[in-house]
Amino acid sequence: MRVAALYDVHGNLNALDAVLRAVPDDAAIVVGGDVAAGPFPQETVDRLRALGGRAHWIRGNADRELGAGEQGLAPPELMEWVRSRLDADTIEWLIRLPPTFACEVSGIGGVLFCHATPQNDEDIFTVRTPEERIATQFASVDAELVVCGHTHMQFERTIGGVRVVNSGSVGMPYEDEPGAYWTLLGPDVGFRHERCELDTGDWPGEWPSSSREEAVAFFETRAVGA
Repeated sequence: MRVAALYDVHGNLNALDAVLRAVPDDAAIVVGGDVAAGPFPQETVDRLRALGGRAHWIRGNADRELGAGEQGLAPPELMEWVRSRLDADTIEWLIRLPPTFACEVSGIGGVLFCHATPQNDEDIFTVRTPEERIATQFASVDAELVVCGHTHMQFERTIGGVRVVNSGSVGMPYEDEPGAYWTLLGPDVGFRHERCELDTGDWPGEWPSSSREEAVAFFETRAVGA
């Protein structure tokens, strides 16, 4: 089996459609969290749910933060805007998604999908975070590969003997080239990039953007153990 990992779509419907056109027909899809918090929240969730059993979902921090009283990383006023554009059943469905998903991928073996780290949906680390500061987050992993997202940048590294891949972001990438970033797994790890336009609709405020170097520097100030 091959798997397309689609992380951090963030309600970017144009970017999602560009990626879905590129995903091979024989690939399963893992939706890696933070799917709705963006310009077209309901439409984005609906598009992915229409894939039925082909799609496997995990919850990201921005999905969890849709719940009443949840504290987190997203600005409260933006989360309120997102809630106002999602129906109640969709919100309830998103906040009840599982935190991880595991499966076998052809040529790779066991793969564990999580949003930030296997421990929680908020831990921050980058390609530069010292291994000793984040090794405990991966110490109990029984898989050949861990796939995560959360920081919106593609990279691969080894942590505590575990191969770790950040799939990047479909809808809000912090990369030097614009477009949608995703990963195709099987028989190895293939980082993918689709060129596409972003329609921000009536999103309140400025849409987040950053170069890769700027994002790494920012996230390192908030990384585990910083």
